Amino acid sequence: MIPVGTTALRLIEAAARSGRVEPWEGPTDIFIYPGFRFQVTDALMTNFHLPKSTLLMLVSALMGKTRMERIYAHAIDRGYRFFSYGDASLLIP
Repeated sequence: MIPVGTTALRLIEAAARSGRVEPWEGPTDIFIYPGFRFQVTDALMTNFHLPKSTLLMLVSALMGKTRMERIYAHAIDRGYRFFSYGDASLLIP
């Protein structure tokens, strides 16, 4: 499963706490950071997030901190845009 956006990823993982996506309704308290065990997420389409943000922690949980550092160095070197309407990436662990 490839969610589009970090909010979609959190919702899908909340609905898949049993290991598969099931009907679910309500708020989620999932805080995704390195060490999180993904149940159904195979990859993620998302924008580039600000350094030291919780969203960067989330993508680092999926991709690994070292790999995200290399990806961000590449993005900065080439002038990619950050924030909500910036460049996007398909992150495949």
